[in-house]
Amino acid sequence: MSNYKIKLIKNYKQALFLVLFIQVSAIAQSQTPSENGLLSSSLSKSISEKPVESVWEFGLKLTSPSDARGITATVPIPMTWPEQEIEILSEEKSDGVGAIRFKNPTKQTQQFSFSVNRMAAGTSETAIIRFKIKKSLITCPKNTSEFTSGGKLPSEVKPFLKPSPYIESNSKEIRKIASSLEDKSLNAWSQVEKNYTWVRENIEYKFDKQIHSCLRALEVKQGDCEELSSLFIAICRAQGIPARAVWIPGHTYPEFYLTDANQKGTWFPCQAAGSYAFGEMPEPRPILQKGDRFRIAGQRQEVRYLRPTLIAKQAPQGVAIEWISKQISTE
Repeated sequence: MSNYKIKLIKNYKQALFLVLFIQVSAIAQSQTPSENGLLSSSLSKSISEKPVESVWEFGLKLTSPSDARGITATVPIPMTWPEQEIEILSEEKSDGVGAIRFKNPTKQTQQFSFSVNRMAAGTSETAIIRFKIKKSLITCPKNTSEFTSGGKLPSEVKPFLKPSPYIESNSKEIRKIASSLEDKSLNAWSQVEKNYTWVRENIEYKFDKQIHSCLRALEVKQGDCEELSSLFIAICRAQGIPARAVWIPGHTYPEFYLTDANQKGTWFPCQAAGSYAFGEMPEPRPILQKGDRFRIAGQRQEVRYLRPTLIAKQAPQGVAIEWISKQISTE
């Protein structure tokens, strides 16, 4: 992922609060895949029976160059999906950090927030949550001729036909490409794969620290996982096929939505940048969010990701954020 530079904290105290463990584990497990309204229980895609287990830490380190007060920070964290189970193992926080609170600002994201009343100049405060992640790998369905696109869509899926930040699916350039790629002789699966192949063959992979729009990727004929995913998503949406971005630590990939023979909608992943993987996903890293158009409280402009945020009532020189996203172990 091009717009996030992750700094890891190597030295920290180990802490386990049993009361918090009971409370937040219940919160983490309470949202089942069938409740998020964005995926189905369709067996059209295969999920590996033995998931990959790993332990990750997510959190923030705040550093203030001057006296600051009234600080509130939020951190994106993994949530439950059909291919992902999470368990909160422990909490670690420094003395100045208040209670950690969990919230779901949307059905596609989960965060934790905390407050710091005061920070003296040159001091730091840290809050970290440790997770056990069980991530099942997705394999391509055997019969892909059954899938169709279009028709009546669930209300939760319709937003993924609209433009998003950096995904200008209603632009003239995107509509022109989408129209040129449409082939009525192809079934829905083959049509989406044609879009996928076109993006990979026409946009050269090149990493960039900044996110750029899919229109710029078209112009310069290059981009990284962000731009390749955005362009694929934009072309699908212009053809009336719902598609969205999936955010994992250090990477982005897209998903597209088709309906199977039982009239059940299913989201299928593909790897826009990297090895060829269409309708499957061999990626073990945890999912942080699905979707690409969000609103942050107090901001009018929509954002692509719910990244770590900070608000301070008094911070003359600002408070620096160091995002912690670290894998501890794999089983």
